[in-house]
Amino acid sequence: MSTGPSFSTKDNTLEYFVKASNKHGFSLDISLNVNGAVISGTMISAKEYFDYLSETFEEGSEVAQALSEQFSLASEASESNGEAEAHFIHLKNTKIYCGDSKSTPSKGKIFWRGKIAEVDGFFLGKISDAKSTSKKSS
Repeated sequence: MSTGPSFSTKDNTLEYFVKASNKHGFSLDISLNVNGAVISGTMISAKEYFDYLSETFEEGSEVAQALSEQFSLASEASESNGEAEAHFIHLKNTKIYCGDSKSTPSKGKIFWRGKIAEVDGFFLGKISDAKSTSKKSS
């Protein structure tokens, strides 16, 4: 028994941005609302995302090198899929906000991948952490 309409479809505008990024390689500062959290960063193409993962693992053990190779193949496949339907969005320099003003993680080069269909809303622009301007007295 259904209690109402289901809204599990993807946002067409967000999917358009993702497809354009995947096809043309441009990046866009964006903040996503996902299940009560705000995920803020720079949207990148699937190719750039998989290239980064491939580079991360290429100097490691035999298993890490096999992973690197698989990510490299995924990068090539994503590049040839420019017109295909997009299911995932990829961000770099990502910060995640869950209810308070501090982001998690607070430092580092964080890449994030999420399902477009799970995004509740978005706005263009990236949230920056406020820098404290007050000085501590000694």
